Amino acid sequence: MDELIEKAVGRAIDVMCQKMGEQVTLDDMARAAMFSKFHFSRIFQRATGISPGRFLAAMRLQEAKRLLLCTSLTVTDISQQVGYQSVGTFSSRFRSSVGISPSTYRRLGGVSLLVCGTDTRRHPASNRPATVHGWIAVPSFPVILGKIFVGLFPDRLPQGRPVRCAVLRKAGPYEFNDVPLGTWYLLSYSAVAGRAPVVPSARDHGDGLYVGCHGPITIRPETQVRPADLRLRPMSRLDPPVLLDVGTLQVVSS
Repeated sequence: MDELIEKAVGRAIDVMCQKMGEQVTLDDMARAAMFSKFHFSRIFQRATGISPGRFLAAMRLQEAKRLLLCTSLTVTDISQQVGYQSVGTFSSRFRSSVGISPSTYRRLGGVSLLVCGTDTRRHPASNRPATVHGWIAVPSFPVILGKIFVGLFPDRLPQGRPVRCAVLRKAGPYEFNDVPLGTWYLLSYSAVAGRAPVVPSARDHGDGLYVGCHGPITIRPETQVRPADLRLRPMSRLDPPVLLDVGTLQVVSS
């Protein structure tokens, strides 16, 4: 990626961090990046995989998760601190993205139960069920990772319910059967073994987290899917926040 673009997008993300509890506009972000807002939106999407607005929303929910685990602030106070004027809207967005309500997330200490499966009303099955398979690799330098989450999502943001997912004990092969028609992104996450299961602040940029992405993968009735391999790398400031808790995720099949 062009260094100029990376620095410009980084400046916009810094503004998001500094003004998380305020109403941050696209003009504010573009001004920090020193681009026109129309050009800024394109380069931000290219650099991060998602739009500036979705990136900011994900950062707010990540900070909310951290505050729920690390402070005694009420849910209402947290919602206001991360930029929501309505606690009802905040709770609804949190549940749809993380999978459980803010109060339940706090009570369970950040442990999330993720159900993997397919909503056939939204993702019709193919007459020729597709299999997505491949290999998850880890960095070659000495680093010991914990469990590895891998899943298929509609885009580059890991939120909500993936269409297929699994947790691997170590690097190696994975396989998803009966993948529905559509276009998916294979996202994988892990954390350094022994890392405290505390959600990082937005300013930490996911210290100790490793990520990987492969896609888009398009499933059509006549398409034979090639192996989808990926290698985990250290998370950077340009990677969308991980709204699913890799270290505490428990996965069951539907």
